[in-house]
Amino acid sequence: MKHRLTPLLAAFALVCACVPAAAWSSPLTLEAAIDLALRANPTLRAAGSEVAAQEGALTQAGTLPNPELELLREGEGSSNRTTTATLNIPIELGGKRSARVDAARQERQLAAIALEAERDKVRADTAAAFHDVVAAQERERMSQELVALAGRALGAAGKRVEAGTLSPVEETRARVAQGSARIEALQAARDLEGARIRLAALWAGDARQLAIVAPQAAALPLAPSLDKLLAQLDQAPAMRHARTQVGHREALARLERARRTPDVNVIVGAQREGPDTRNRAVLGLSVPLPLFNRNDGAVLDALRRVDKARSEADAAGARLRAELAQAHARLTAALAECALIAGEVLPGAEDAQRAANRGFELGKFGLIDVLDAQRVLAQSKNQYLNAVAESHRAAADIARLLGHAAVQENP
Repeated sequence: MKHRLTPLLAAFALVCACVPAAAWSSPLTLEAAIDLALRANPTLRAAGSEVAAQEGALTQAGTLPNPELELLREGEGSSNRTTTATLNIPIELGGKRSARVDAARQERQLAAIALEAERDKVRADTAAAFHDVVAAQERERMSQELVALAGRALGAAGKRVEAGTLSPVEETRARVAQGSARIEALQAARDLEGARIRLAALWAGDARQLAIVAPQAAALPLAPSLDKLLAQLDQAPAMRHARTQVGHREALARLERARRTPDVNVIVGAQREGPDTRNRAVLGLSVPLPLFNRNDGAVLDALRRVDKARSEADAAGARLRAELAQAHARLTAALAECALIAGEVLPGAEDAQRAANRGFELGKFGLIDVLDAQRVLAQSKNQYLNAVAESHRAAADIARLLGHAAVQENP
């Protein structure tokens, strides 16, 4: 079944978008963040206003032209004065009104599809920004753990220096390593604040009030087959917008053809000569002669724009297929990287770090071994977090292209 946004749904979306976002004090989940963005995103409100405006344009397109009242008086004296009153009633011929209504209806549909596409974009952007915040929170927590590990290594190095089993140079190196870890923690905190600001900006909120509820660390998006995703592309908002744009241009071409048929004015009225003469009926017909302007140029312009819209629809289909394939490739690569790091790299890096710390405390390993193990562990965790964030960004891009949540999270 085709997913279309009816005028009633468009009006409902406009009402929802105009509801102001309240200050969010409780912990924010992904669903709550999406709800906030859909209710208070300024761009989404603007798209809803455009749908409401097109309703007025459609109403105006169906109105009939106004008649004209004309009053003519000839002569100065009352005895030879002639007074004529006429009503000019324009009558549109050639199907102009129906063609005009059809074009306005197509414009309203374009606005409705644009609103739907903007909602999908806001939803996808919010999901990607939310997962970026989650990943940034985890990086910040991990950086604090590395600061604590560097502090323990510095303490152990100080004890061995006091015992005379380690050179003071090694203690200096441990202190430098701890300073580097603290700098990385500050950078992680800065990156977290930036991610929070980007998320709150989607509903014009205050990032300082955000308290994120992080999902389970194992929650990763699914990766449907590319063929399955491509089969859904035909109903994507961008494709439906391109097809509707072709229909709109065709409606405008029909309107320009209808304008080649001249309209007529029916003239009815009454005429009176002198004060004692009876009124005489006046009946006439005004028809413009299409001798010089047959609207050929406007018809040709409209037809060429139909051809342009069809070519743009073909280009949009090719572009969307390429973007969908690229997003799917990014998603599968990111998920494969997550599986590799979680299954092989991280366990080995954690074991090596624990063994290096324990061996250093017992005097079996040098400080350089401890620092190397900590660095490898930090790099492995960073790689995993980057891969997780990239998988969610790719899933959001797919959902944005297809116009719905095509990639769900694993339970």
